[in-house]
Amino acid sequence: MKAMTIQQFGDENVFELNDVNKPELKPGHVLVKIAASSVNTVDTMIRSMGDELPIAPPLPAILGMDFAGTVEAIGEGVEGFSAGDEVYGCAGGLADLPGALAEYIVADARLMAHKANNLSMREAAALPLVGITAYEGLLRAGIKAQQKVLVHGGSGGVGHIALQLAKHFGAEVYSTGGGEQQLALIEELGATGINYKTESVEDYVAKYSSGEGFDLIFDSVGGPNMLNSFSAAALNGQIATTVAMTELDLSEAHFKGLSLHVIFMLIPMLHNQYREQHHHILRELTNIAEAGALRPIVDEQSFSLSEAGSAHARLASGAAMGKVVIDI
Repeated sequence: MKAMTIQQFGDENVFELNDVNKPELKPGHVLVKIAASSVNTVDTMIRSMGDELPIAPPLPAILGMDFAGTVEAIGEGVEGFSAGDEVYGCAGGLADLPGALAEYIVADARLMAHKANNLSMREAAALPLVGITAYEGLLRAGIKAQQKVLVHGGSGGVGHIALQLAKHFGAEVYSTGGGEQQLALIEELGATGINYKTESVEDYVAKYSSGEGFDLIFDSVGGPNMLNSFSAAALNGQIATTVAMTELDLSEAHFKGLSLHVIFMLIPMLHNQYREQHHHILRELTNIAEAGALRPIVDEQSFSLSEAGSAHARLASGAAMGKVVIDI
């Protein structure tokens, strides 16, 4: 099969299009003919940082975590899937799991689900990693109907999904963005947009919560921005963050009695534990999408398999609106 491989870690030019052996089916797994894969920030981090990250695969490697495609064969012990089924998942591209920048993947059946009938292969490929992250974060933070929810970075990959899911769960949703395009997308998806460049935390807390703060904050920006989340949170508020690799003063979180939930959705893939949870979440995301309450935004630029490096560059440029998708 054709695959984009890397022989070394580095910039986006390290990708090479090669012929490699088609992966062999094994028990508990499904052979999928891949139609599309999407690029996540963690993919670009692995490619550029390599062994500095404990999740990096051994070289040579096939990167790419997300996929959508069609089942070609099922392994021993697999139930619920048949040849010809259209599926999606996040199942490779790190540690010892070969990735999705290839014509085929052998994926653990617990890391995939049937894709939504009303989503294209490109849209479905854009959803798994960000969808699981957003869903897990909101549920771990105990989202409830009528809560005031703030999403930091609501036009980004994870953020625009968290925004839609929070709305689906009945919350009153607000979201920060940094420009006209970003804010327009946030409003289009049903949230109240907040320009963090022109409105201070104090200003929008006063404006939208009568100074009391938000019940739940999904912080897809993280790092130093978590201090803004602490400031924007209500007393005993809940904060879910996807970027916690930082050092912060937790004093304000202490005095406000905040709960902090760190979301690292790769744990089931890395440790082969709780993988059934990813199957469950993907099934829920399919149901929500088919109900018309969730649609991933795909960037206007498209890329072929041989253009994987350009797709990585597109994501890194910050110019993409929505998820960058590679057609296989």
